[in-house]
Amino acid sequence: MQISDLLQESSAPGRKALPAADIDALLKLLPGWERVAHEIVKIFPFKNYYETIAFVNALAYVAHAEDHHPDLGVHYNRCKVAFSTHDAGGLTLNDFICAAKIEQLHTR
Repeated sequence: MQISDLLQESSAPGRKALPAADIDALLKLLPGWERVAHEIVKIFPFKNYYETIAFVNALAYVAHAEDHHPDLGVHYNRCKVAFSTHDAGGLTLNDFICAAKIEQLHTR
């Protein structure tokens, strides 16, 4: 699988938690993302508050469209994004699909 494959997918309800080997393989596609317990997490840096909030607003649009919402820590010049699938009790493909789409937002 490649990041382009994740970008073409959509989040879907009812996905099962992924095994550790699949999580490790998918994390290799997402630079800067790391597994922390039952989440994947990345801190996105920005120059100022305006850029941070613009990113958060764009992220909110993607999360709504995918119906899969991260936990956010919003600060003056950074945003911490954490994805997990609580009802699956771990990480699912949905988390990686959304992380890939958020990663694409940041690189634009």
